[in-house]
Amino acid sequence: MKTVLALAALAVAFHARDARATSAHAMLPPALAQAVAAFDRAQMDGDGGALGRLLADDYVLFNSRGLVEDKAAFIRDYTAPGSSMKPFTVEQELVRHWPGGAVLGGVVTLQGTSEGKPYKVRLRFADIWAKRGGRWQVIFTQATRVPGG
Repeated sequence: MKTVLALAALAVAFHARDARATSAHAMLPPALAQAVAAFDRAQMDGDGGALGRLLADDYVLFNSRGLVEDKAAFIRDYTAPGSSMKPFTVEQELVRHWPGGAVLGGVVTLQGTSEGKPYKVRLRFADIWAKRGGRWQVIFTQATRVPGG
């Protein structure tokens, strides 16, 4: 169940194919668009090394249960045995960017397994990205359960 809490952070991610197909994403700096796609893959693949590079050291998640998680907890949840996530599509996308920063968000229905148990949750999320030390990283995520979802 701990992984389900972290999966709220998945709101952070965009499925790479869907993200590149929208005109708003086409306007993102190429390095940011690549980081977003890499973050999606890392979450779905449970790639702790990639997550470690893509999340800022001071990353904070306000998850859908109202709990606060840090980078270490997020990575632990995504790399836990018995955890998996199916590909997803972002609906009602929000994309805003400015030099050195961006907010990416929308609504997703996430499905997979957490500690070997199936889950399905619908979330509205917002991820804040910042360019630090020449690379894009997620610095903050807010995830809220969609009523009736």
